[in-house]
Amino acid sequence: MGTVRRPGAYVCGVDAAMDVIGGKWKVLILWALGQRPFRFGELRRELPGVTEKVLAAQLRELEADGIVHREEYDEVPPHVEYRLTPRGVALNDALGPLGAWGKAHVIEGRGASAAAGQVGEDDDVALVTGAA
Repeated sequence: MGTVRRPGAYVCGVDAAMDVIGGKWKVLILWALGQRPFRFGELRRELPGVTEKVLAAQLRELEADGIVHREEYDEVPPHVEYRLTPRGVALNDALGPLGAWGKAHVIEGRGASAAAGQVGEDDDVALVTGAA
């Protein structure tokens, strides 16, 4: 499952970023690796429900995009560790406000519309930094 980029076809920066983090598990992989480096098996246990095949594919895509670094240690048994690159740390930092929004509006909720994952007409949701 290779990632096909659409250079020149992006509508905006959010579109380009979503192309990098698209997929059910990539954001959760970024979140986990933002805590500390993980070996493959540890990361799989940290993300219940992800299959070995999907995790390996998503890690390969993130590595190809320069978001994750895969370090192989010449040991017996073989030891591989994954960590965020500086580019991955910057991406994780950019996702911070999105996580804060999700916590405030979905997890903690703000009435029935928040519990249903809907934005009401009276909700003040900025779609662009600095917009109200």
